[in-house]
Amino acid sequence: MAVMGKAGVFDSLRVGEFRALWAAEAISVLGDQLARVALSVLVYERTASAVLTALTYALTFVPTVLGGVLLSGFADRFPRRAVMIVSDVLRALLAAAMAIPGVPLPVLWGLIAVLTASAAPFKAAQLALIPTMLSADLYQAGLAARQMSVQVVQVAGFGAGGVLVALLGPSGVLAVNAVTFTLSALLIVIGVRSRPAARSQDAGGQPGRTRGLDPRLIMPFVLGGLVGLFVVPEGLAAPYSETIGAGAAAVGLLMAADPVGSVIGAWWAARTRTEAPVRRERILWPVVLAAVPLLACAVVSNLAAVVLLWAISGVFSTLYLIRLQPMIVAVVPDARRGAVLGRFSTCVYAGQGVAILLGGVLAERTGPPGAVAAAGSLALVVAVGAVAWWRPERSRRARTGENAPATGHGDRRSDLLVTHSNGLLPERPSAGGAGGPEAARSRPGDLRQEQK
Repeated sequence: MAVMGKAGVFDSLRVGEFRALWAAEAISVLGDQLARVALSVLVYERTASAVLTALTYALTFVPTVLGGVLLSGFADRFPRRAVMIVSDVLRALLAAAMAIPGVPLPVLWGLIAVLTASAAPFKAAQLALIPTMLSADLYQAGLAARQMSVQVVQVAGFGAGGVLVALLGPSGVLAVNAVTFTLSALLIVIGVRSRPAARSQDAGGQPGRTRGLDPRLIMPFVLGGLVGLFVVPEGLAAPYSETIGAGAAAVGLLMAADPVGSVIGAWWAARTRTEAPVRRERILWPVVLAAVPLLACAVVSNLAAVVLLWAISGVFSTLYLIRLQPMIVAVVPDARRGAVLGRFSTCVYAGQGVAILLGGVLAERTGPPGAVAAAGSLALVVAVGAVAWWRPERSRRARTGENAPATGHGDRRSDLLVTHSNGLLPERPSAGGAGGPEAARSRPGDLRQEQK
């Protein structure tokens, strides 16, 4: 159930390790946003082609999906601190190469693709480490602090990017991006302690793995991908503004509505924590309350009302997304947590891209308000169906150990959606909490990250 927590949004920053990880991520995201602006300007200046400019911008996003699927497992096979440091150093070198004046465009595009894909191991390792750094009371607050800071940094990065490009030129800003990755690596070296590779401590070993999907993870992954439908309004802000007669000046207000709501939703999530076993209504009601405002867009055309509706949707979509992540942590052993959380993040990310693309296609036929309302309708139907299918097991005995022994010689587990071999829902998964020994703790309940 959800209970009011005593932790404030940024109380998690009192934990030194998490503070270093939080700062490293914020600096990296800022550099990414600056680089997107610089690359767009650089390519357009050299080609005067909107298509090639759009291709370049897309390359800063699309390879993340491939990287998330193929590379997230590194966060379990190798020490997670080392994975993040290597990822940052590699991205710093790639960003520095991109900053060389006159680099051929095909080479530039290749560098962008590799840099973007190499972010996946960092993200997987980061998400897997957070539960080991924060106590149960602080975990959900830590997720909320990340969500809020990423939203703010993304907006600030786009705003500052234009100014810095005017001052330093595109190559200069790309060099700044390389510096941000270097600073991120240094923060992790200094502030995050070294731990053994999670898989090397898996007591069950290879025999403790099974093929197939754990039913308890299907619902979180489905609802994680569903969050993309709530980003459709943001992707249609410009045509939506024109349709309701608000003009170009209102586009910024419409685009800001969801991020503002997201910050409020993250604050709310930090003030409550969801205890295992998770009750269906704790996930269902935020999804419903996120979808209903989008349905209302079919009949509401007042600018202020639309902005309010989009902000309300942002509040509840962020609230439920943050609550989903602890559900995954609760059932996935630490030895597989990096791969599963990394792929969950990829699922959220891919869902956003697909939903915005399909929303644009639908808007051509029905108009932007109709497309937004359709996104809300689909989200409501899928969410209700998924939660109706979901059967949380409330009567299972809690486990205090992280990993269970193998149950049979033929028992093999999937690296994608793997949980404890005996299927029991652990009350307290393994986490080396700050200031204490390695102990088992429960983790109460995207980001939407880069995600939104």
